[in-house]
Amino acid sequence: MKTALTIAGSDSCGGAGIQADIKTMTLHGVYAMSAITALTAQNTTGVIGISEVSPEFLGQQLDCVFKDIPPDAVKIGMVSSGGLIEMIADKLKEYNAKNIVVDPVMVASSGAKLISEDAISALKEKLFPLALILTPNIPEAEVLSGIKIKSDEDMIEAARIISDNYHCAVLCKGGHHKNKANDLLYVNGAYRWFKGQPINNPNTHGTGCTLSSAIASNLAKGYDLISSVGRAKDYVTGALAAMLDLGQGSGPLNHAFCIHSE
Repeated sequence: MKTALTIAGSDSCGGAGIQADIKTMTLHGVYAMSAITALTAQNTTGVIGISEVSPEFLGQQLDCVFKDIPPDAVKIGMVSSGGLIEMIADKLKEYNAKNIVVDPVMVASSGAKLISEDAISALKEKLFPLALILTPNIPEAEVLSGIKIKSDEDMIEAARIISDNYHCAVLCKGGHHKNKANDLLYVNGAYRWFKGQPINNPNTHGTGCTLSSAIASNLAKGYDLISSVGRAKDYVTGALAAMLDLGQGSGPLNHAFCIHSE
């Protein structure tokens, strides 16, 4: 059985973070493991509290995983402090981790920054260069590329800049752009569009976590990067189209929509 590791925060409401990651990996037939960066008290209406783990304890979690069941792929979600980011980078290099998918959770849809400037610097310097692929949304791609994204051509240029800077593939998620659902994969100087139709579902909590975990799952199973991204996008589309409606705010996806199918 192929294996995958998620390094992210816990979502007590189960829609995002490691809970979304583990559900996604399991539904892909991959054995899921986790290293928790923080506990959160949250639900579909918002985050009430965050309790971060120490870098030392995070390092212990990673040691336990890599020494016993080495993962075939690694997904990294929101990590909010430089110390944790440095620990992750050190351990990934120590164990020669492969198929690293980084969801650079830095900027909310509103444009508000979610982590400190120091943490963003640590991500850029320590973690991004280890990634096989980054999966920024439009606001995050703007921060990382230094340009405003108002067109498809801007998406291509931003992805090129990010890819050149960090020597990895980039999946620029287009859900924030002109009500489109088109994502752009840029890798080795070439790009490919993954087109989709917007789904009129306000319950999108955990969409980014789910997509990056699905990419990691498919990489773990041996699919190439283009196939992994395409299959992951199809999975997220199906989970959204299932129209699960839980909670009083922006609810979670139905990760198990395909439990009786391939």
